[in-house]
Amino acid sequence: MKKLFKEIYEELTLVLRGKTLDTFLSPIIFIILYNIFDLLTAAVAASTFAVILLIYRYLIKHKSIYAIIGLLGVILASVFAYISQNAASYFLPDIVTNTFIIGIIVVTLIVDQPLAAYLSHVTRGWPTRWFWREDVKPAYREVTWFWLVYFVLRTLFEVNLYLNDQLEELFLLNTLLGAPLLIVVLVTSYIYGIKRLKGLKGPGVDEFIAMKQPPYRGQNRGF
Repeated sequence: MKKLFKEIYEELTLVLRGKTLDTFLSPIIFIILYNIFDLLTAAVAASTFAVILLIYRYLIKHKSIYAIIGLLGVILASVFAYISQNAASYFLPDIVTNTFIIGIIVVTLIVDQPLAAYLSHVTRGWPTRWFWREDVKPAYREVTWFWLVYFVLRTLFEVNLYLNDQLEELFLLNTLLGAPLLIVVLVTSYIYGIKRLKGLKGPGVDEFIAMKQPPYRGQNRGF
């Protein structure tokens, strides 16, 4: 069990590193300052923080792509909120993004090239031909369906909170609960995916690259 926890921690670090700080603090700054001052002050402060974070990433030579995305998201969200004079509109781009993600997931399922496989390929650099094997792909297809259910439910909750102008609840869902929920989804996906790959009895990535013949040892680490 200790080995499994260590493995999950290392996998989460691989997937999440560089993203959490870049996206987590700006909404918190926005909500805190909005409750103390006004919408404009909160929007300017959140955008300024995102710029500072981007400069910091650049100076310490960390990958800044997520900071750039975070900055663009903060600016867009702040503009939405200011134009509509509705603080809940700050989270409207997140709703749009989730809807877009749902669309991508549906398309990848229709063409039977599941999104989970593509993301794993980008993250790990494993050959795409391994993911499309019939003794491998079902695991990624099922995990992608799990992601679809998660994003659909989350988006429905967000839309309901947005339409009812429930700013605090929307903030809670997107920030304080957003990261823990994402971690739960990723951990569940990883544990299920590894177990499913074992059940499919396909080759591990290293065995596939080495063109080994069955019986296979299977995938022992990474999904």
